[in-house]
Amino acid sequence: MPSSPPYRYVIALGSNRRGRHGGPADELRAALAAVGGVIAVSPLIATAPLGPATRRFVNAAAVIASDEPPRALLARLKAIEAAFGRRPGQRWRDRVIDLDILLWSGGCWRDDRLTIPHPAFRARRFVLDPLLAVAPGWRDPVTGRTVRQLAARLTRRTGGPRPRDAGRGP
Repeated sequence: MPSSPPYRYVIALGSNRRGRHGGPADELRAALAAVGGVIAVSPLIATAPLGPATRRFVNAAAVIASDEPPRALLARLKAIEAAFGRRPGQRWRDRVIDLDILLWSGGCWRDDRLTIPHPAFRARRFVLDPLLAVAPGWRDPVTGRTVRQLAARLTRRTGGPRPRDAGRGP
């Protein structure tokens, strides 16, 4: 009887530029296929850009299973980004794909290239809303709060509108 991969991860996905697979929603779907091991995927949501990016983003979250430890998964995600046309050093800009590790079943991880949980995920509505759809009970290992609790706290703090559905799911 085959065993399941030892790790589960939550990955954030975002795109706001056309690429070889089509528009941003198509790029997210293609990236999910490239990542593999998908257990659950949130609806795709449209969000306003942060920083100097000029176009609206399409964002999603996915829970995946993998045999890879965090550093190896990060390397694979960066390789997928490069294959999709993402260039390093273009932070906060328009991009064909962005893949980030938000959480993993091992709790906290930190080295010179990667910090899990993602340091900014608790303050980003465009991350928490999709995450809420796929892992509402997942606990942040730093605060001990569930994703549902983090989203509720952010809603109370910002009081702003939630992102809108970007259409067809993955």
